[in-house]
Amino acid sequence: MELMTIGDFAARTRLSAKALRLYDRLGLLRPAQTDPVSGYRRYSADQVEAARLVGLLRRLGMPLASIADVLARPPAGAAEAIEAYWAAAEAQTADRRALAGYLQARLKGADMTSYDIATRTVPARTVLSISRHLHASETGAFFDDAFARLRAAGPGLPGIEGCPFLIFYGEVSEDSDGPLELCRPLAPGVHPDTGQAAGPALADAQVRTEPAHKEAYIRLAMKDLGWPALLPAVDALEAWARQQGRAAAGPLRQVMFADQRTAAPGTLVCDLTVPLR
Repeated sequence: MELMTIGDFAARTRLSAKALRLYDRLGLLRPAQTDPVSGYRRYSADQVEAARLVGLLRRLGMPLASIADVLARPPAGAAEAIEAYWAAAEAQTADRRALAGYLQARLKGADMTSYDIATRTVPARTVLSISRHLHASETGAFFDDAFARLRAAGPGLPGIEGCPFLIFYGEVSEDSDGPLELCRPLAPGVHPDTGQAAGPALADAQVRTEPAHKEAYIRLAMKDLGWPALLPAVDALEAWARQQGRAAAGPLRQVMFADQRTAAPGTLVCDLTVPLR
């Protein structure tokens, strides 16, 4: 097998020697041979395509850990992994574009989105909840698990006051971890055991009684969820409370009355609410 020096291989692959040394250290592209005394690296011709692929994926902005996953797959699987990565990258770009537009509008004092804001009275109720400190990338797995466990705890209340809801105690992003609390109102007389004695299903759950209160709310469609799409609605609720001279009695909530996993973009799925004093 004919081997190339790192300089020759760099020229063939259009990668720098520095990049090749980095990919070696990270295990992405090991030389075909490394001299145990001098440390000189030698590469084979059949490594050229893999090296070029690594370089192109880096130009795409793909993290090194994701590139390692692509290289470990057969060609069809590698193509699927690239497709999934790019779909996520486009979604992030769309979110950032929306956030940039929102920030520009605020700084210019432009008219913000208007919403129909209503109030309602929420009765006293027993609530079963699970709380977590979560970053944005961890929310999907948490919801799948926590929703299933809360639903299995017993019958709930009918109507909007019986819908599960999220409480945002802090921002959930890649830098901030909330926390979030997922809550489910329970039917009268249902008081599930929690704690270690209840076993793993509800060991991390809490039961509390929420007093009756009023809340202001905005009804939102699926396309209006997520950050930064929710920001104009949050601003509208805060502005309404100031204009009405009402003080918030707690953090923002999201009351969920439709399955967001199957909802079309225009489908109404939840209320963004703020409890009022």
